Amino acid sequence: MPAASMRVPEGSKNRAMVDLESAPRVHLVGVGGAGMSAIAVVLRGLGCPVSGSDLADTAVLEELRAVGVEVFVGHDASHIAGADVVAPSSAVGEGNPEVAAARRAGVPVWRRGEILADITGRRSTVAVAGTHGKTTTAAMLAHMLTAAGADPGYIVGAVLAGGNIGGRWSNGPWLVVEADESDGSFGEMAVSRALVTSVEPDHLRPDRQVAELEAEFARFCAGADDGLVVCSDDPGAMSVSKGRSRVLYGTGSEADYRWRLAGRDRHSSVGEITCPGGRLGRMRVPVPGDHNALNALGALAMACEMGMDGPDAADALAGFAGVARRFEPRGRIAGVDFIDDYAHLPTEVACALKTASEGGWDRVVCVFQPHRYTRTSHLWKDFAHCFGAAHTVIITDVYAAGEPPIAGISGELVWQALAEAHPNSEAAYVARLDDVAERLAELLRPGDLCLTLGAGDLTEVPDRVMSMLAGGR
Repeated sequence: MPAASMRVPEGSKNRAMVDLESAPRVHLVGVGGAGMSAIAVVLRGLGCPVSGSDLADTAVLEELRAVGVEVFVGHDASHIAGADVVAPSSAVGEGNPEVAAARRAGVPVWRRGEILADITGRRSTVAVAGTHGKTTTAAMLAHMLTAAGADPGYIVGAVLAGGNIGGRWSNGPWLVVEADESDGSFGEMAVSRALVTSVEPDHLRPDRQVAELEAEFARFCAGADDGLVVCSDDPGAMSVSKGRSRVLYGTGSEADYRWRLAGRDRHSSVGEITCPGGRLGRMRVPVPGDHNALNALGALAMACEMGMDGPDAADALAGFAGVARRFEPRGRIAGVDFIDDYAHLPTEVACALKTASEGGWDRVVCVFQPHRYTRTSHLWKDFAHCFGAAHTVIITDVYAAGEPPIAGISGELVWQALAEAHPNSEAAYVARLDDVAERLAELLRPGDLCLTLGAGDLTEVPDRVMSMLAGGR
C-alpha cells in the first residue's frame, strides 16, 4: 500500500523534556557507540551542528565525518569548546574529562534519554522495546515501512548490514526507535505506538529490582495510545501489558498474527501467516532462527496495524539484509564457517545455539564472553543449561563494559555452572582472548561452525582465527 494510504497520526501528543532548538551545537561523548552514532546522524538530519569524541578511531567515526560530524579521537576537556550541550552515552561516567569540563563551565549535560525525548517528540514515534529482539525487530519494521514508501526515520542501536550507522532523519511522518530499557530512558520518550518483544530480568541494580523493571515496562506500554503490539509467546511481555488494549503476535492460538513454520535452512525460514482478516500468506525471513521469525512477525504485525498492506509487508522483508552481530556470517576458511552474534543473556545464547544446531554443521564450537560483572553476578547460574546444542564450549573472562570488577565474579563462574550441571560436556574456561584464538586454531576442523557469542570485544576473534588458519595454523 502506498504511503499516502497508510494511517498517519498527526503527531506526537507529548512534549519533549529538552529543546534541541535552544542548542545550536551538541557534543556527544562516546559518539562511536551504536546508539550514540545513530543519534548523531539524526541530529545532523535535524540541522544541528554536532561534534563528538570516542576512544578509538573506527569505521563508524569515518561515517560520521562524512555526514558532517566533527569527530575527536580520545577524550579531552578542550573538545567541548563551543558546545551548547554535552551529552554522554550511558557508558560514560562523571569522571570523563569532557563531562567534568562541561560541569565546571556550566554547559548543560543532557542524558541520552533527554535527547531522545526531544527527537521522538518531533514525529509520531513507533518504539520497539524488549529484553531480546528489539534491535532486529526495529530494523525490520523500518525496512518494511521504507519499502512501502513511507520514508520513515529511525534510530536503531546497532550497525546495519553493509556497515551503515543505524540512524536516519526524514521528512516522513514516522520515526522508528529501538527503545532501550538498560538505563530507563525508554520511559522518557514520546511514544505513539509501542511493540514489546520480551521482558526478562536484566540491567538490575540495588535500586532497580525485577518488580521495578516490570513496572517501567508497564508504564511504557501504558503510554502507547495509538497502538500496542505484544509477543504472546513471551510471558514477561504478556504480564507487563496485561489490562491494556493490545494486538498479539506469536505461534499460539491466542495470537492475532500467527506464524506456522513451513521450512528452514541455514540462512532463512519460511512460515504461513494468519492475521485478523484470515490467511495472509507466506513470509520468508532472510535471517535464520525461530526467534528471528518472531521478530519478523512482530514487525509485520506493527506495519499492518499502521496501515501497510500485509502481503506487501511480507514481500518487503525478503530484501532485509540483517543487522551486524546478529548471527552475522564472518567468513569461511579451511572448511570452517564463522558466525558472530551479540547474544549475551541466557535466552539469547540458547536461541543462537538452537539456530546453529539446525544448520547442518558437523560440530558447533561455541565461544561465550560474559558481559558486565553486575550481569554475571546476577545470572551466572542461569547459563548452566544454555549450551546443550554446542559440541564444544569455551567460556572467556568477563567483558567489563566500563564496570569495575566485583570480587569473586569472573567467567569461571559460568564455566563452573555449566560443568556442574553437565559434567560430560566438552567445556573449558579460557580467560584471555589471545589464548582463545590459539585454542580455536588448534581445535577447529573442516565442517565446523565457530560461533562467537557476546556483546564485548570477542567480536575480534573470528578475524584473528581466520588469519591463523589461512597461515596454516
